[in-house]
Amino acid sequence: MTAAVMENISWDPALSKLLNSLEEHKTDIPSCTDEEFGFLNDLLRSKELNALVNVHNKILANVQDEKFAPVLSNSMDIDIEVLDMLASKTYISEECKELFHLLQRPHIQGLLCTHDAVAQKDYYPRLSEIPLEVDEDEETVKIVQLVKSDEPLSGDGVEPIVGATIKLCEVTGKIVIARVMHGGAADRSGLIHVGDEVVEVNGISVEGKTPNCVLKILQNSEGTITFKIIPADSKGGMRESKVRMRAHFSYKAAEDPHIPCKEAGLDFNKGDVLHIVTQDDAYWWQARREGDRNMRAGLIPSRPLQERRIILERQQKDKIQDDDGLSLCSVPVPLPALCPRPSTSSLHASPTKCNLQGIKTKKIMYDAAENDDFDREEIPTYEEVAKLYPTPGLYRPIVMIGPPGVGRNELKRRLMAMDPDKYKTPVPYTSRPPRPGEEDGKEYHFCTRGKMDEEIEAGKFIEYGEYKGNLYGTKADSVISLVNTGFIAILNPHYQALKMLRSPQLKPYVIYIKPPRFETLKETRNEARARSTFDEANSRGFTDDEFQEILHSAARIEYLYSHLFDEVIVNADLPIAFEQLVSAIHRVESEPLWVPASWVQ
Repeated sequence: MTAAVMENISWDPALSKLLNSLEEHKTDIPSCTDEEFGFLNDLLRSKELNALVNVHNKILANVQDEKFAPVLSNSMDIDIEVLDMLASKTYISEECKELFHLLQRPHIQGLLCTHDAVAQKDYYPRLSEIPLEVDEDEETVKIVQLVKSDEPLSGDGVEPIVGATIKLCEVTGKIVIARVMHGGAADRSGLIHVGDEVVEVNGISVEGKTPNCVLKILQNSEGTITFKIIPADSKGGMRESKVRMRAHFSYKAAEDPHIPCKEAGLDFNKGDVLHIVTQDDAYWWQARREGDRNMRAGLIPSRPLQERRIILERQQKDKIQDDDGLSLCSVPVPLPALCPRPSTSSLHASPTKCNLQGIKTKKIMYDAAENDDFDREEIPTYEEVAKLYPTPGLYRPIVMIGPPGVGRNELKRRLMAMDPDKYKTPVPYTSRPPRPGEEDGKEYHFCTRGKMDEEIEAGKFIEYGEYKGNLYGTKADSVISLVNTGFIAILNPHYQALKMLRSPQLKPYVIYIKPPRFETLKETRNEARARSTFDEANSRGFTDDEFQEILHSAARIEYLYSHLFDEVIVNADLPIAFEQLVSAIHRVESEPLWVPASWVQ
């Protein structure tokens, strides 16, 4: 019976050779009992093991023949690149348009993501660990060999080695794996996990040693490094997330005294988009810069950690101001007061309405009182983003933010004059009665005070204010109406309106019009004979105090809202600034751009 079964099995030559060798040398192994020999003999003769080995050999043969080998492992990245190229060419042909929409379909993108996930896997089998029956006093030990590289295995910020960080366990006093860096050698091996205890390195016991001592052993090692490890009780899988976040601050790992390993840190600048691969650690996330082909992730401060740092920094600045007896209003170009109470705020918090009560100026209908307590409590760190692809015929509103007198109205006027059939500004609402010659819906939409109060309370106005007992304001529906009819809506609201404008319904592109330094601001405005926006009664040039007020207001806006800007244009030379504005609008029309993730969900 046994012989008949074995004849139907395709024996693997290696297993046959191993079985014959075992039978020949049975007597040379005195410690091997008949029971143990019988177990090995049955295992090597089993049809299950032989079938498994045959499948393994066929897969390896096919991989070597490149029958199963994927051509690439980043097909989703290529899909995004193709979409970027097609975004500005959908008008060329129906085929381009059809391909553009096809490549955005969820099932196509899901297929490509699955392909990449499979392509990045190792075809060599990874068998589950065999459960061992050991005495209670015995421990399972694992031997791991890794090739030394320039990737970090570090503790307390010492030289990187193999893509992990180690620490001294405060409870046991043992050296344990604190973190495995995504994409590094340790991660790719699949053999080292967070919580594993390091017993030996290259045959040297690490008992009683500090992380720095262990790292010196590693630094003096060449080629292959052998670890003797006691596996952790639980090994969490290292699934890489797809989260992208825009950084609202700059970071230099070398300047951070608290990072576990400076060499493992990731430097980035404000505005960079980061691929957050894991947020498992409460204090240190792992991330890559978007588009960076370096597979290994780096450490960055987590959102909670960075928020605490900003709070502490603000409290210290407030204390310095109190101790010195100085107010921010006493310095030439002051920044806004720093609020020491932002710990309960949220990055995504937004007001239900934006009250723009204040004084009237010549070129700006109304201004807001500087009551920014709510905005001061916002702590910008990271914002989750995704790419928004342009839709032909539906254009994002262009919102220009800046201090009074910086030139936003002139830039808007030039846009409207350049192409009045393309650029439109929403018609504002007012509660005052129409004057002779005014038409409803042309200069203003006229309505009653009660109606405006009701709609303001309902949150339908993106900004509003009161002047001489009459309400003025702009409704979100007016902007949406312009977008839906194929126009590019141009707005230059008060900066506090950003909270209401920056919504999934409107999806604005926010451009900050920034004044140049004082000397350039004064020189260019005087040469152009610009009229002051601070004096409603008289037509005259700007005074030095008014130039300082422009810079003061600009500093305030940047401090509170710079994390909401998509682009910054310095209006030092009006023709150049206008050219930059037109180029920015063209990019919004034709290129996919990063926006808050909630806008594309």
